[in-house]
Amino acid sequence: MPARALDIRLIISDVDGVWTDGKIIYAGETREIKEFNVRDGLAAKLAQKVGITVALLTSRRSPTLVRRARELGITELHQGSANKLDACEKLIKKLMLRFDQVLYLGDDLPDLAPMSRAGISAAPADAATEVFDAAYWKLQSRGGQGAFRETVERLLRERGDWTSIIEDFKSGKPEAQSS
Repeated sequence: MPARALDIRLIISDVDGVWTDGKIIYAGETREIKEFNVRDGLAAKLAQKVGITVALLTSRRSPTLVRRARELGITELHQGSANKLDACEKLIKKLMLRFDQVLYLGDDLPDLAPMSRAGISAAPADAATEVFDAAYWKLQSRGGQGAFRETVERLLRERGDWTSIIEDFKSGKPEAQSS
C-alpha cells in the first residue's frame, strides 16, 4: 500500500529519461549538452517551498547537471550511482527518513529496486515497460517534457498545497525563484 502524499518528505528523481528525454549530445571529447524543461525547475522550487527535499540521483556524471542543480537550490545531487538502491538507502539514512516518506521517480531498469521500496513511485509515460508497470503513479508526460512537474503537481494537489500556491502566484507574490 503506497504512502499518503502527506507522508512524503523527500523526492528522489532519476535524471536522464526523467528530467531529460534521455538523449545526450556530445560537443567534442569533454562537453555534453542536456536540455531541461523549465517547468520541471519550477516544480523543484515549489516542492522545496512546502518543505519537501528534492534529490537527483543518476548513474552518470555531468557538469551540466551540477549547474542545473545549483540553479535550483538542489543540494542533494548524487552522480555516478551505479547501485541506486544503495545510494537511496544512504541518503535516507543521512536525512533521518524512512522509505515510506520517499517519492521515487524513475524511467529505466536500474530504478526498479528503489521504486519498489518507496512510499510512492512514479514513471514517465515513455519509461521502460517494466518500470511503467511497476509505478504507482503512471504519468502522462514523457521524460524531459514535464514528467517531474506532473509528479510534483500531483503530490502537492494530494497534500492540499496546490491551491495556496496558485493563490500566491495570482496575487503576484510567488516565493519560488526563476526555474
